[in-house]
Amino acid sequence: DVERSRGLGDVYKRQVQQLRAVQEIAQNNQRLINVMQNDLQDILNSPYIKPEEVTRVTESFNAIVQNSLDTLDFIDEILSSDYLKMSDAERAEVLKKKEQESKEMVSNIITKTKRYRDIISFRKMQDKVNNRETNY
Repeated sequence: DVERSRGLGDVYKRQVQQLRAVQEIAQNNQRLINVMQNDLQDILNSPYIKPEEVTRVTESFNAIVQNSLDTLDFIDEILSSDYLKMSDAERAEVLKKKEQESKEMVSNIITKTKRYRDIISFRKMQDKVNNRETNY
């Protein structure tokens, strides 16, 4: 039956969309973890980040990571239960929105990392100028 076949095709298509959205969210969360493991420690250990800034930097990054973890919990709930009696189409739409949010989190953490690295570079240069170093 053609109509039934078309309906099954739509179901499979939405399931593939859901799978891709979940995979993208997982990859974005891995990117966040990598930034936290690599870049954040370098930033916090820099002598050019003031002690009073360490807390602000840490809280800023922690908020993004917490949001990421909340997203994973939400996705687990959506996929593992009959969450609010959602249809596949509704579930696919919610996952697509969460995928976009996870991309924004990655962009946000990359921007923050770049900003802190720029601050460190500026302060390093300022230190060299103030100490009359000429080989910069």
